[in-house]
Amino acid sequence: MEKIASFTVNHLKLEPGVYVSRKDKRDNVTVTTFDLRMTAPNKEPVMNNAEMHTIEHLGATFLRNDAEWKESVVYFGPMGCRTGFYLVLFGDLTSESVAPLVKKMFEFVRDYQGEIPGATAHDCGNYLDQNLGMANWLARRYLDNTLNKLDKAHMYYPE
Repeated sequence: MEKIASFTVNHLKLEPGVYVSRKDKRDNVTVTTFDLRMTAPNKEPVMNNAEMHTIEHLGATFLRNDAEWKESVVYFGPMGCRTGFYLVLFGDLTSESVAPLVKKMFEFVRDYQGEIPGATAHDCGNYLDQNLGMANWLARRYLDNTLNKLDKAHMYYPE
């Protein structure tokens, strides 16, 4: 079998950033998948499931309510390696074009207080596995260390 594209990225050089993971085209429709890398793979501890689950709930809620982008959202969810999230949007997009959206989303996560949307037994299959305090902290860290000073080196995969 062919190695899939995401397994060809050099994870030894990869740093936190906002990367275009892939672009898929079919019937004149382009879907862009973004790699929202929050921790340096194989160098920093991975995120725990509870805080990732909270970021997923908050991020998805934010995205699907954003007036400008909600119709473009296909998916937002965690990477299996627990170093970041995938954001999938309709459109032939760039990291530069979505960076303001990603920044707004993580500001929302950083500042969010109160009940986590969808975190009830009725709405979620694992509703008790949440950690809002760590989700706030991780969002703040990603904003301070990456998103607020995002440069081209952190928008294009390393060779």
